[in-house]
Amino acid sequence: MGDTGSRPPQLRPGRALAHTPGASGSGSPHRSDSRPPQTPRGARHSDLDGRLGTTPPVPGRPTFLLLGLPALLFALITWQVAAHGPLARADEHLSRSLVHPSRFYELLADLGNITVAVPVLAVALAYAAVRAHRAGTDRWWLPSTAAAVLMAAVPALIVPLKELVARPGPPVMGPGTGFYPSGHTAAAAIAYGAATLLLLPWLRTGHARRGLVIICLLLNALVAFGLIRRGYHWPLDVVASWCLCAVLLSSLWLFLSRSTRRSSSGTPSSSTGPS
Repeated sequence: MGDTGSRPPQLRPGRALAHTPGASGSGSPHRSDSRPPQTPRGARHSDLDGRLGTTPPVPGRPTFLLLGLPALLFALITWQVAAHGPLARADEHLSRSLVHPSRFYELLADLGNITVAVPVLAVALAYAAVRAHRAGTDRWWLPSTAAAVLMAAVPALIVPLKELVARPGPPVMGPGTGFYPSGHTAAAAIAYGAATLLLLPWLRTGHARRGLVIICLLLNALVAFGLIRRGYHWPLDVVASWCLCAVLLSSLWLFLSRSTRRSSSGTPSSSTGPS
């Protein structure tokens, strides 16, 4: 083609410089005529809900906020706890004023038990898989499988960290180490968070989606509050688990978003009628 040589593209007299349709009314901001773009960028589709840019996600602020920032915070907290730095000492001082053991706080902490959180996730896994299968979704099993694998990977991540850092627990827990990061917090965050990500696409109204997210956040806040007030964990144990799980859940969300868009673009019936 005449404009694909090694020289840089030249501005054409009478053409709009940016963000206007071509002369032939193609509506594409990437070219000044009606020919299709030569790069895949023009064929990319935005997210289903219009958020977080193009597909695949463009590196930048959203990706950093989802993955980079919580990872950096987790690394900082881990360093301070392992070295017993000023942040860890302040954390222990704060905990002494917060701990107030009671049966009520113990019950709140139990919401992060595997025996409570995993069954909730299992119900969400089954529901999402059945709905996707009935809708004729390509690779209907993938979201539920990915969430299940992530839940199974939590102990493989948390247990080595506990042994490596070997942080003693609050005084009410007696002697012993392995309290950092909090396993109950991680179990609750991944189980309730992954269940929320699986169920959100099947809720029809914005009020229902917001309500589900609020319930997820509330459950995790109650678990954290119970763990700290009961004296099962230092506050930084909980915050560090939240940071780690934010990275894991964001990775799951990005993976599911990509998979959903690939399935939609690769299924001919996806644009020819209701699913």
